[in-house]
Amino acid sequence: MTLLRSSVNLRPPRLRSRALTGVSLGYFMVLLDMTVLSVAEPDLASSLDTSIAGLQWATAGYTVAFAALLLSAGAAADRYGAERLFRAGIAVFTLASVLSAFAPGLWALVLLRAISGVAAAACVPASMAMIAQLYPEPAARARAVSTWAAISGAAVAAGPIAGGALVGAAGWRSVFLVNVPIGLAVLALTLGRAVACPRSDRRIDWPAQLAAAAVLALFTDALIAAGSQAWAHAAWSSAGFGVSALAFCGLERHSQAPVLNRALLRSARVRAGLLAAAAVNFALTGGLFVLPLLLQRERHLDPLQTGLAFLPLTVPFAANPPFTGKIVARVGPRRPVLAGLALLAAGGAVLAGVVFANGGYPWLAVGLLMTGFGVSYALPALVAALVGVAPADTAGAVGGLLNAVRQVGATLGVVVMGAAIAAGTGWALVMSAAVCAIAWFVFALARREQTAG
Repeated sequence: MTLLRSSVNLRPPRLRSRALTGVSLGYFMVLLDMTVLSVAEPDLASSLDTSIAGLQWATAGYTVAFAALLLSAGAAADRYGAERLFRAGIAVFTLASVLSAFAPGLWALVLLRAISGVAAAACVPASMAMIAQLYPEPAARARAVSTWAAISGAAVAAGPIAGGALVGAAGWRSVFLVNVPIGLAVLALTLGRAVACPRSDRRIDWPAQLAAAAVLALFTDALIAAGSQAWAHAAWSSAGFGVSALAFCGLERHSQAPVLNRALLRSARVRAGLLAAAAVNFALTGGLFVLPLLLQRERHLDPLQTGLAFLPLTVPFAANPPFTGKIVARVGPRRPVLAGLALLAAGGAVLAGVVFANGGYPWLAVGLLMTGFGVSYALPALVAALVGVAPADTAGAVGGLLNAVRQVGATLGVVVMGAAIAAGTGWALVMSAAVCAIAWFVFALARREQTAG
């Protein structure tokens, strides 16, 4: 392992930069697939004749599969080689995107979105392990993570605008075809030994992993059904969730390779960081689900106008992470995380107030800008903090845990905030602000507890 690490570090900077660009573009594509679809929701609903619940599954099908498999995908990256898993995931993701563009109906699209989520789960923890291998020095890694976050964050900036333009010109199906040239570019940039990662003999408990997937899928289905007031459906899904949760706990208790890394979860700071990551994605993905419906159905914007309206939210994703990386390298991750959560809570409150008061776009832009800066402060700092504490042979598992929790937060954001639309979009945004405020207090308290101990 030492010889491999040394050989990678001695690679020319040009090769490392090329590999980092490819890894970052891979995550760019994963995020683009989430954001580019947001402005297509009304067109998709009309084309496939589906309800809010159907739209929730079109988004949640991706995030459920993504979240459920991230933990074992991280372990698989450690076992089989992060670069191999990354390339396989990119290839499958690209193919599933092509097929999604030709989906004949809602449930075919949901299935293909789930396959895309599986492929995304293979890519993300592997990409973090590849960065840790390319840049083992903490300061260099912090800068590399900020570059990764800036390039991938540009997907959030580009997604609504690109999606709006594509939907306006050719309908919702066109948004999936944009992944094809990106996927081919990623495969070309990550070829070669510059991204070769060590392999371990870690085992993977697939029965426990499948039980974890069932737990998350049934929990999501129960929440969506309850939000649609389909109470019988919700009851059956809740019962299935309970059975699968018991099965998962039993399998984990006796597993020699548990899905959850319990040693990492013993740290109060790690738990607080994971809650913060879930809260960030709850606010971001939930907002990207409910706000396009508000802008297009109630304020009568077309898809392109909706994409442009999101610029105050999305531009900070591309512009701010390098600055955040410098702050993290200088003072550590705690202050950027707290600043980000505070901005997210305040941004959600401003957006809710604008909706309740039927305010104009300038105030809506203020809330979107605060939210965008909140995410772009918090996420790079959280990534740097948790990857930095990972042992050399567990970087993939730590990355998987962080991103799994983030996608659970994203799923809950879509399901919970989507269900709250029935009471009013403003109340959905109040929930977003409250979740981020709670995460701020928990994260701040965890630091105090450690200092006191």
